[in-house]
Amino acid sequence: MTDGTSAPAIPETSARRFPATRHYRGVLRFPVLRQLLRFSGVGVICTAASLGIYALLRPWLGAQPANAVALVLTSLLNTALNRRLTFKIAGQQRRTRDHLNGLVVIALALVITGSSLGVLHWFNPDATVGDELLATTLSGFLATAVRFSMLRHWIFRRARHR
Repeated sequence: MTDGTSAPAIPETSARRFPATRHYRGVLRFPVLRQLLRFSGVGVICTAASLGIYALLRPWLGAQPANAVALVLTSLLNTALNRRLTFKIAGQQRRTRDHLNGLVVIALALVITGSSLGVLHWFNPDATVGDELLATTLSGFLATAVRFSMLRHWIFRRARHR
């Protein structure tokens, strides 16, 4: 028997949750923190690869060209890994555009790290490869913050809440 009334409505706050927050508790319920953790893992891999390439090429090319080659070679890997792992974007749709935009972001990283090498050599013309690696690593932290922000808010903004 029904009395003609409908069931009470479920409060909107408990019925409408974002899919990304449904399975996470604590600080991991915030998509940006999950993305930062994944981005950091990708960054460790790409930074190690970049520093290794730099150290290998530095004796033959010099500081600035070795830095540029290392960043460009690892940029495609970095964009592909961040696209798939950090921002959970799969498939071929917009992949080429994402990689081209990633090159713009890597150009900014090149300016930041290249500037640090320029400043280092201005203050210390006899800097060692170890000094150069330290300078590019430290400036790489700034470049990384800029890269994450641009990836999240420009290139992969369609996946900010994943």
